[in-house]
Amino acid sequence: MTRKIQGFDVGGSSVKAGLVDVDGGRLAGELISAPTPQPSTPQGVMEVIAGLSRRMPEAEPGIGIALPSVVQKGHVKTAANIDHSWIGTDAPALAQKVVGRHAEVLNDADAAGVAEMRWGAGKGEDGVVFMLTFGTGIGSALFYKGQLVPNTELGHLELRGMDAEKWASAHVKTVLNLDWQAWIERVNDYLARMHALFWPDLFILGGAVSADYDRFARLLRAGPGARIQPAHFTGQAGVIGAALAAAEAGPR
Repeated sequence: MTRKIQGFDVGGSSVKAGLVDVDGGRLAGELISAPTPQPSTPQGVMEVIAGLSRRMPEAEPGIGIALPSVVQKGHVKTAANIDHSWIGTDAPALAQKVVGRHAEVLNDADAAGVAEMRWGAGKGEDGVVFMLTFGTGIGSALFYKGQLVPNTELGHLELRGMDAEKWASAHVKTVLNLDWQAWIERVNDYLARMHALFWPDLFILGGAVSADYDRFARLLRAGPGARIQPAHFTGQAGVIGAALAAAEAGPR
């Protein structure tokens, strides 16, 4: 019997959700979403997740939640693009209280990377792979021989005297009204810094902007010996990866 698990991806502007076929590595229905509450407090966000959960068909009892945060053993340590009151929150305990389900909680870029390495652009890659998500910020997930090194948070690497995500995120493209060429020049600055430090074999570019990959692919520069691939799951990767993480954690 196919296992179906609800996955949630919390972003700075919206919370995305979907029912995921975790044995086939794909959505089992439509991706749905709701605005991220402002302020994006733990209680407020979890109530949005509860509402989205009720809109989906019944599934396995556990859920997966991807947050734009460092998450260690379920506890939130940072809050780059959500309310700082998340810091110190026991996210699985809050999910059990508000949503009524036990939850596996992880960093959003890590979740996206899990999906891409298992079923997408990184499948079968055993070298150094970086999953990079471009959205409100820049998320990073590092894999070596298919194994995740969690919570890398390399969107906060210093670049041009600021956090890299303040220079090259998709949000910056929108705010500054940059065309593809101007924005990709900034992305290439970031990729060059990442390449100089880690010498990856593959960059996977994700986030909603990856749906437009063909429009800017020719402008990208990966660095010597590195390849670039668009994310297979585009903006769905965080939802799918969160559900996969919940499936791997198993029942509690």
